[in-house]
Amino acid sequence: MKRVLLFLMAVVLLAGCTQKVSFTEVMISDPVRHYYPILQGQQLRIVARVTNIGNVPLVICDIQPSCGCIVVNVKREVIVPPGRFMYLTLDYDSKKNVGKVVHTVRIWGNISPKGVAEMRFDINVVPDANYQHDYEELYEHDRPTDKSLRDIVQGTGRGTGLGYYVEH
Repeated sequence: MKRVLLFLMAVVLLAGCTQKVSFTEVMISDPVRHYYPILQGQQLRIVARVTNIGNVPLVICDIQPSCGCIVVNVKREVIVPPGRFMYLTLDYDSKKNVGKVVHTVRIWGNISPKGVAEMRFDINVVPDANYQHDYEELYEHDRPTDKSLRDIVQGTGRGTGLGYYVEH
């Protein structure tokens, strides 16, 4: 009798856990980004805001970057209530890339219409020169500076504060 009772309780408990979650809509802040050049070996932190604009909770079950050089700093499974947002934090390591690099990050969950949302970014990874540095270059390299590579490339000394630009 105890076995039958335990079996029925297990069936009732497990049956209550099979509710399906319907699809919802998400909005990713700047899903296509163009980052400023960096030197090979530098790290880049990417932060994207993922907003649930649907009427049901967003359940993110997996986040898949297109390269092993991207580390996702998010819990295994994330639930975002309707009207709320979460920050997706990615760390990109440019050690093994040279030249223009394009990466895609796929977010899997109950996302309308196909269960996946994508964000894409590109960056130009500049290799370090493979020659003997002279005294002036060594001196400039060790000297503290307040200019970043982005400021040097832009030539203005002022950026948007975002660290990337988008096409409008």
